[in-house]
Amino acid sequence: MNCIDLFCGCGGMTLGFKWAGFESIIASDIDENCGKTIARNFPETNFILGDISNVNKDDFDNLLNGREVDVITGGPPCQGFSLANKNRNKVEDDPRNKLFYEYVKFIKWYNPKAFVMENVKGLLSMEKGKVIKLIKEEFENAGIGYNVDYKVLKASDYGVPQIRERVILIGFRKDLNLFPEFPENSITNEVSAWEAISDLPQIEAGQGQDNVNYGTKPSNDYQQFMRENSTRVTNHIAMRHTQRLIDRFNAIKPGKNLLDVWETHGAVKRGNPEQKSEIKFSQNNLRLVADKPAPTVAASFQSNFIHPFLNRNFTAREGARLQSFPDDFIFEGMRTKMSWEIGLSQYQQIGNAVPPLMAKAVADKIKGILLNGNSKKVTCEEQELINH
Repeated sequence: MNCIDLFCGCGGMTLGFKWAGFESIIASDIDENCGKTIARNFPETNFILGDISNVNKDDFDNLLNGREVDVITGGPPCQGFSLANKNRNKVEDDPRNKLFYEYVKFIKWYNPKAFVMENVKGLLSMEKGKVIKLIKEEFENAGIGYNVDYKVLKASDYGVPQIRERVILIGFRKDLNLFPEFPENSITNEVSAWEAISDLPQIEAGQGQDNVNYGTKPSNDYQQFMRENSTRVTNHIAMRHTQRLIDRFNAIKPGKNLLDVWETHGAVKRGNPEQKSEIKFSQNNLRLVADKPAPTVAASFQSNFIHPFLNRNFTAREGARLQSFPDDFIFEGMRTKMSWEIGLSQYQQIGNAVPPLMAKAVADKIKGILLNGNSKKVTCEEQELINH
């Protein structure tokens, strides 16, 4: 079975579906550094760079070369859904919603057997639940029509060393008489942050090289899995820190952050280092607890997290381990990003990604349903009662 991956980023969803046995024929994203990462790690996949609003159907048709699309995946942004105006067309015409409707357009174009949409948990509370209802209706009426359901999945339930929650919408084409189901929690013991990264070279701030030996053997199943196809460590260079920042990190205990040491080590005002800044962020400089999964790895994790034991921020490879990207997955583009640079950095690509192990769990469930059907088929009305 094959898939098209829209808004693919660096390929977290793409990798998860590949692990489940799907072939990604086409991946598309607007970011050129994501395109470089896709090309490096998925040489068999055609990449289309650009805003899908401007993509011609012929561009995709030519690459499909007559092949049927089994699944479409993607995570379009949905920030613009304000339903204050009762005119439905106003919602559709809002430029902030354009990418969502472009995603729906692809469903209409290709009528895949199934689709997956990933989004932030906050989507469920937008407009007191009215937005997710509207989105569900849009998919139910797209093309031939789909049986649609959604659920919040937690990444740590599927072996990812991170407590990341995301809304997953799944739809099956109505004429197939199949209904969405979600992967069950398959993990008895969550993977901790330290279990995920402890075998990587223990480097200090400013140290590291882009291609080095491991130095130690894997000490658990997760590390063994991460290293399965890799003999060297890449993307593992620690950022340089000032002595003032290192002293701050040294004062922060596990599970604590900058606010806990503000009086002594708080941020100072720009241009006036004698005065403390009045701006405080609890997300900044959180030292991870070694024996627990990490919090959500966001695009800004390069400054959010402190290593459980060392006085520095995480490397890109450590962040990739927390996201469940294996060590043979190489991230292209600049390591960190300056304000004038174009394209996403390695850190941003990693933080924006869908954890591949969670994506694989979703892909396995969809594949099983497509091949074997549902164990108990229910009507949409029955499913709605079950959901509530």
